[in-house]
Amino acid sequence: MNARFFIDTNVFVYSFDLSAPVKRMRAAKLIHKALESQQGVVSYQVAQEFFNLAFRRFTSPLSLSDAEQYIATVFQPLLRVHSSQTLFLDGMRLQHRYKIAWYDALIVASALQAQCGVLYSEDFQDGQQFEGLRVANPFV
Repeated sequence: MNARFFIDTNVFVYSFDLSAPVKRMRAAKLIHKALESQQGVVSYQVAQEFFNLAFRRFTSPLSLSDAEQYIATVFQPLLRVHSSQTLFLDGMRLQHRYKIAWYDALIVASALQAQCGVLYSEDFQDGQQFEGLRVANPFV
């Protein structure tokens, strides 16, 4: 593994959450670090999950123009993992081995496929390991 790091959907969601200012600040810093260092990675799953929430669940849903700008400035530079048969098969193997939910297994498989050393997420136990990938909760 290397200096690359994977960012889960919840980090992007918290970067818009006015009701959680500490999490919002930490999320924004991590996203900025990902873009500046060019070491941050996301999968198409992360972008899809984010926009599903941004359009339907945000207190103030993202406008089309804001969403287009966010894709161009944030997601496009970070999107490095595409859906594939290999990704799905790796996800199935991880789901079976670690007894984790399907979508979580796809996140882990994506981070491993991108050769990330760290997965930033609050959906797993902080410090948990998956085949050399370490989970870090950026909000603790």
